[in-house]
Amino acid sequence: MPTKSPQGPSRPKVRLYVEQALAQGQPIAVSQSQAHYLGNVMRLGAGDMVALFDGVNGEYRAEIAQLGKRGGTLTCAAQTAPQMMPPDLWLLFAPIKKTRTDFIVEKAVELGAARILPVQTRFTNAERIRRDRLQAHAVEAAEQSGGTFVPEVADLTPLAKLLATWPHDRALWWADESLAGRPAIEPAPAPAAVLIGPEGGFSDAERAQIAALPFVRRLSLGPRILRADTAAVSALTLWQAQHGDWQ
Repeated sequence: MPTKSPQGPSRPKVRLYVEQALAQGQPIAVSQSQAHYLGNVMRLGAGDMVALFDGVNGEYRAEIAQLGKRGGTLTCAAQTAPQMMPPDLWLLFAPIKKTRTDFIVEKAVELGAARILPVQTRFTNAERIRRDRLQAHAVEAAEQSGGTFVPEVADLTPLAKLLATWPHDRALWWADESLAGRPAIEPAPAPAAVLIGPEGGFSDAERAQIAALPFVRRLSLGPRILRADTAAVSALTLWQAQHGDWQ
């Protein structure tokens, strides 16, 4: 759901992600659900201003031209924020229970992941995902956090298949729970990725396969074994603090 903007008072309070390219003076069509949200939930109408972003051209202030039951039209005014791309960091994770998978996707967007890749492992709880629903959560997280980029949530892919075609110039940081209690190792800079396993951990065969890959680095996340969703947030935070756009 679109949200109020966390930006300064000069920006509109309501932010929407749209797929149409933004530019000054450009008319923008909004969907039926977006028009309903603007008109019936936020009680906005013709002449009111909202913030729009398309994931490419930054954020624009836009004026509502008209809203109806089937959609609406807005007109872009001035740009209110430039496009801000995240660092070149991917998140690989094995889906867990529905609400906790939603949490991982939302926090990955907020923490600046550039791409989100659900992976299938032997002990992954889910055999399929609703990619469209997870992508919608990514959009909502970008709207909420003030971001101007929405990362792709990829289809669920077997881990072995993904690793077989892995780009060797991208370091893969494996959050290895067997390292609990050892000091954290500083992750490598971008391009990079972090890998979070399923609730049951990786199988012995998977552990052997991952450990043998030349681009894999084992990562400790402190003295305690973390839940999968906590591990994802911790690994992204550790990387961002060292090499990301938190500097």
